[in-house]
Amino acid sequence: MPALDIFHNQVKSALIKDGWTITDDPLTIRYGKKILYVDLGAQRLLGAERAGSKIAVEIKSFVGRSDVLDLEQALGQFILYTELLGETDADRTLYLAVEEAAYEAVFEEPIGELLLLKKRLRMIVFDSDTEEIRRWIS
Repeated sequence: MPALDIFHNQVKSALIKDGWTITDDPLTIRYGKKILYVDLGAQRLLGAERAGSKIAVEIKSFVGRSDVLDLEQALGQFILYTELLGETDADRTLYLAVEEAAYEAVFEEPIGELLLLKKRLRMIVFDSDTEEIRRWIS
């Protein structure tokens, strides 16, 4: 089992406050002989007679020595998990959760803006102090 990100509990709480039910902590992906773990799986009912919306959430703190290296790792994981979920749990949409300060430091800079402009990532930006989601980026 992988180690929890430092913001794991804050993201979990923020999702619950936003109306999501945590279904998996962590969400397990089995593919071939490999087992991978996405930090959280969640579901929200959209209406009494409509199917629910399901997401997977990979949490990244961006507290390493280099924002660029953290971004490379996060992007690689996001691409890998997106492809694997497409094969194993196609109803689930993957999001990368980042704290507001990390979002401002990385994704409001040209390198991060490019990834968002090209729609390379779906993101949840959260406030770690209030444990609330500030924005969804698809």
